Amino acid sequence: MLSGKKVLLGITGSIAAYKSSFLVRLLIKHGAEVKVILSPSARAFVTPLTLATLSKHPVLWEFYDPDDEEGKWNNHVDLGLWADMMIIAPATASTLSKMVSGSCDNLLMGVYLSAKCPVYFAPAMDLDMFKHASTQDNIKSLQSFGNTYIPTNSGELASGLIGEGRMAEPEEIIDFLLMDLQKGLPLNGKKVLINAGPTYEAIDPVRFIGNHSSGKMGVALAEAAHRMGAAVHLVVGPNSVVPTEKAITVQYVVSALEMKEACDAAFKDADMTILAAAIADYRPINVATQKIKKKGEAPVIELVENPDILAGLGSIKNENQVLIGFALETNNGIENAIAKLHKKNCDLIVLNQPSENSGFGADTNKVTLIGKDEKQVELSLKTKVEIAEEILHHSINTFYP
Repeated sequence: MLSGKKVLLGITGSIAAYKSSFLVRLLIKHGAEVKVILSPSARAFVTPLTLATLSKHPVLWEFYDPDDEEGKWNNHVDLGLWADMMIIAPATASTLSKMVSGSCDNLLMGVYLSAKCPVYFAPAMDLDMFKHASTQDNIKSLQSFGNTYIPTNSGELASGLIGEGRMAEPEEIIDFLLMDLQKGLPLNGKKVLINAGPTYEAIDPVRFIGNHSSGKMGVALAEAAHRMGAAVHLVVGPNSVVPTEKAITVQYVVSALEMKEACDAAFKDADMTILAAAIADYRPINVATQKIKKKGEAPVIELVENPDILAGLGSIKNENQVLIGFALETNNGIENAIAKLHKKNCDLIVLNQPSENSGFGADTNKVTLIGKDEKQVELSLKTKVEIAEEILHHSINTFYP
């Protein structure tokens, strides 16, 4: 959820400023772009060179550089508009007071007053300063302005006292941000089950019946659902791409029977299930224990039909569960997809009609969404990432308005 976010990190003059270097690294590790602004006194606690090296951006603390002959200045308004979020950590008692009163005596305060994005603040100060009525009033006032307070910890302080006032640890700040960002997401609190990729049905120890599915569509759906706040369980077949987001629970399977077992087990807890995998319709009845050797004539391989996972889940789903299936059709697409929608008790079917630029292995796709009322929504050729976003937005608007 922090990936791609533009983050302004304000650092003020506290011994806790040493933690901010670690915070910069963690933000970047989560995919954020970070720019750092110091209060004038913060430079006594952490060096601009360290922070510039970590963030890969110049670190600012003045409105202008007096040594710059061109008179270039650091535009606080542009900085405030650039950011998706602003974090002031550590925020000293003095800075909290300035934020409340609107006292603009340094670049950091100018950027704060110009920011249009959400602002988070993580106080750091000694116990008596933190407990003072004026500090507590300032924290409440900042919250009333719409700013978000990152609570302090209790522990040993720089003065030697033990109590509240320690700035939250960088890992705790990241966890707080992730949880706060998730609250406003459309799938927050929802559990989403998705399958992706092919299945391989063994003929002997080295050969199998399979298909060319890359799993790209299912993985794109899993990552999009995660970005929208869902807890995602992805069941993925062999030789498939895998998600980069570590928070997605990934379960690896090989055969259709393994795929069925995994999906059946996870389905009971799922609010929404999207079956995007290209599951083999048939498997060999008998699997040779040794590699089948050439004998001058082709062997006869008897096949048996694999269980229909989508139909099985459709038969047991309750009224609160959403079931979305995929239909890959090469002819009579709309007619066949509608029949599949009703026969398998789906709430939505995604019709995929492969072409040169869509389908197995491609990075783009073109699909038609068909609901129970048989109304159709065509999604034009786009990347599978964009198609995944549109499928989920359509589903959210339809099932969780």
